[in-house]
Amino acid sequence: MARWNSADIGRLVEQIRRTVLETGLNPMDTVFELVDYETMNQLTAYDGFPKRYPHWTFGMEYEMVRQGHRYGMHRIYEMVIHNNPAYAYLLESNSRLDQKIVIAHVFAHTDFFKNNLWFQHTDRKMLDTMANHEAVIQRYVEEIGPERVEKFLDRCLSIRDLIDFHALFIRRRTRGPAEERPSRPRVFKLKVHRAYMDPYINPPEFIQAQRERQEKERDQAVPIPEQPEKDVLLFLMEYAPLENWEKVVLSLVRDESYYFAPLRATKIMNEGWATYWHSYLMTHHLLEPGEVVDYADKHSTVTSTAPGRLNPYKLGCALWQDIRERWDQGRFGPEWESCRDLDRRERWDRKLGLGKDKIFEVRRVANDLTFIDQYLTPEFCRRHRLFTYRFNKETGMYEIKDRDFQEIKRSLLARLTNFGKPVILVQDGNYKNRGELYLKHRHDGVDLDIPYAKETLVNLHRLWKRPVHLETVLQNQRRLLSYEGGDNLEVKMV
Repeated sequence: MARWNSADIGRLVEQIRRTVLETGLNPMDTVFELVDYETMNQLTAYDGFPKRYPHWTFGMEYEMVRQGHRYGMHRIYEMVIHNNPAYAYLLESNSRLDQKIVIAHVFAHTDFFKNNLWFQHTDRKMLDTMANHEAVIQRYVEEIGPERVEKFLDRCLSIRDLIDFHALFIRRRTRGPAEERPSRPRVFKLKVHRAYMDPYINPPEFIQAQRERQEKERDQAVPIPEQPEKDVLLFLMEYAPLENWEKVVLSLVRDESYYFAPLRATKIMNEGWATYWHSYLMTHHLLEPGEVVDYADKHSTVTSTAPGRLNPYKLGCALWQDIRERWDQGRFGPEWESCRDLDRRERWDRKLGLGKDKIFEVRRVANDLTFIDQYLTPEFCRRHRLFTYRFNKETGMYEIKDRDFQEIKRSLLARLTNFGKPVILVQDGNYKNRGELYLKHRHDGVDLDIPYAKETLVNLHRLWKRPVHLETVLQNQRRLLSYEGGDNLEVKMV
């Protein structure tokens, strides 16, 4: 297969970019680079960033990607980074049809990055930031030693999900050493009429006793934290007994977690948006007669569904199509909702033509949770034959559990809330006035994985350097998981 060169791909990119703009999409400036399979696998392992600090987890991811490609389990045609300008990597061995599909797909992604509110406060110079992170980690490796740095990085990466995922549009709260800290209160002194008597009436030991009393009262009056804190990483940065280099490394991990959070919060919308628009662009503008059959085959592969898995490309694309059709036909509002005549609903078409404006509005303000909550309908579920499933231990097989719309919606929302991760809050950083860390699991009906919880508490203990407690619910009863070091995890009733 002939390989592409920069000039050829540049002409194709410009042709597709003009078509994209004509449709009303507003993508970011995007730099396209051609890479071979090996480079694409390496970029995938590093989440698309050519320079990133080394860690064994990236090597593990690279091997999984390489083996998946080797055994024909998957093939990565492109990768795009949310940056300004955005960077997209294309396989140099892609066919012309492949390149047209993925370039259109990339432009739709960068339109989403540029215009969706959940990306507005993310770092749009992340390519440079990641390179800076690599330089910082490398300097610490040279100064402190690779073993200490890697062990500490392991602990930080193991808790990187303990941030406030659903406050992505708020600028992250960060504090410097002196910022937002209560100033030391003015020390009470006895009044004196002669300055030379002050050392006798207010001796140093008296002043020190007053200062200690005031600080004790202040500590008792202001709990740590004042309100339950969902951003556990930030709390550790502020209050854990970490060395300066450890605080820097933890802050780097936290910054990266917040960068990737919008991508996770909009996975269904984002991939669905890119799939919807590459389909529209190909079928309305870019396909040549001889490419129709091959395109249909490739597009069906993207939107196919493996048993037991949710395909965000398929679900997202179908929902965008449904929203556009409903608003074009007027299938919304009080009159539509109150109509109980199934035949009338089936033939309903007000010919409003509002669909395109509506999907652009939704693209701007929604995330996956609100996307599913507001726009998933019973008709959509019936048309696409959605259902919930469960594993039957007796037969050893998965089986359909329910086709009820509310159950389907509840199941989808549950797996999207906090990305399916347990919500953990810092309740008290001075539990029982002993400097111990008390966390609380906001139980949503799903019990914690105890072995996983134990490993997390072990790593938190190594950062906090004091006992760590986690309140949760197990088998409908409140439990307190406590780790104080060693091999044992204590579990007791609350």
